Amino acid sequence: MRKAQITFLCIGLIWTVACAPTELEQKKAELKKYKTQALQLNTKIAELEREIASLDPDFAKANRQATLVTTIPVEKRKFEHYVELTGSVESRRNVSVSPETPGRIIRTYVREGDWVEKGALLFSLDDDVLHNSIKELETQLELARTVYEKRANLWKQNIGSEIQYLEAKNNVEALERSLETSKAQLGKAHIKAPFAGTVDEIFLKEGELAQPGIPVIRLVSTEDMYVKAELSEAFIGRIRKGDRAQIAFPNIDSVFESTVTAVSNVINRDNRTFTIDIRAPKVDFLVKPNQVVLVKIKDFEKENAVVVPTSLIQMDSKGDYVYVIETRDSVQVARKAPVKRGTTYNNKTMIASGLQGDEELIADGFREVGDGREVRKVEPTI
Repeated sequence: MRKAQITFLCIGLIWTVACAPTELEQKKAELKKYKTQALQLNTKIAELEREIASLDPDFAKANRQATLVTTIPVEKRKFEHYVELTGSVESRRNVSVSPETPGRIIRTYVREGDWVEKGALLFSLDDDVLHNSIKELETQLELARTVYEKRANLWKQNIGSEIQYLEAKNNVEALERSLETSKAQLGKAHIKAPFAGTVDEIFLKEGELAQPGIPVIRLVSTEDMYVKAELSEAFIGRIRKGDRAQIAFPNIDSVFESTVTAVSNVINRDNRTFTIDIRAPKVDFLVKPNQVVLVKIKDFEKENAVVVPTSLIQMDSKGDYVYVIETRDSVQVARKAPVKRGTTYNNKTMIASGLQGDEELIADGFREVGDGREVRKVEPTI
């Protein structure tokens, strides 16, 4: 008996698996037939509605469906466009100091982070050779002066030749100039601060050889700072000296007003940009050279401009357009208004032509309407 039940169950499973696909195909075919019939019925219904509407205006009015939309007024206001870019804080007193004469560093008087006044001694170089040279020149000069005095006395008495007198005089003057030069070089063996500032970095240590043109220390002052930024060459002529600029420091919830102080006349070959300098604003917090800032410069403005949200402007093969509401035969309908775009900024676009400024724009539902389509205004949902 149990064997017979198992056999019957297996036969049932085989029948179910074999028949299930046939029933599925039948249902799909049945669905397709009904959809075809529904499409044909809808087409006939639409044709009949159009025929009846052409013969019976009351029927057309009763069956007309309006698209629900929200509207916003076209703005007519002052429009401003800003160039937004990244800049960095620079210091005109951020210099690497190098010696004017070669020598070995024998003493360092400052450390990194020290504040120094203008003229403060920073380094001393080995000046033994210069001291010896000066002593030698002083000895030669003493002898030359003695000779010159004797030649001069003899010349006054018409004794000796004029050339001997002139040679003695010239020798004294040459040695005096050499002595002055050596003393000046001796002064250059002491490296001093060219301005008041902070010692940012020391490049050479005591005992190392310092050479002219090779930095030994970097000195930074925050008193003469400015903001430097780079602009694409597309903005040539749009940014000028004296233009107002807004500067924002990262993590500081404030915007500071400033002015463009310089505009470069040279285009960078590598990135096709030119640089501008902006006066650094006075702030009550620490600002350091090379700090990144955000810069906004107004490069265009127009009074009484017609302004619309950029997202409401559509485009077809004929150009840009928006939908506005107008009343026809006491019925509100959508009108397709071709427009010409102007400048765009902050998701707002200035309309150069096509709108007067007193229209009512279709906002929500602007993609569901067509030219002449009846619409009904509703309050926007929050």
